[in-house]
Amino acid sequence: MYDNDPLWKLRHALAGLGLSLLLSIPVAALVGSALGDALGGTYGWRVGVYALLLAHVVAGAVVLFVKVARHETRPITLPRLLKWLASLWLWPVLLVAARASRGRASAADTPP
Repeated sequence: MYDNDPLWKLRHALAGLGLSLLLSIPVAALVGSALGDALGGTYGWRVGVYALLLAHVVAGAVVLFVKVARHETRPITLPRLLKWLASLWLWPVLLVAARASRGRASAADTPP
């Protein structure tokens, strides 16, 4: 019954991504408060840093969903959720590493 349902196939990725986004809100609030106080010390600085961190996490969610979601087939567990959470925050590093490894692979395929 669910074989042709694309959302059913993406259920593990959607669950991991959704829960990690939910957990990222308080993390962004704590980090935004600390960085905002360190940078400017005003409410405006705290709000600005928090907003930038949330934008970073939402952009990461989009990138991860596009790049990884169709390959996620294992059910969500606490270690997998923590992996999603870390990936959500470190997505630029993962994106650069993937491009670098793809570049090395294509360079190895070309004859000298």
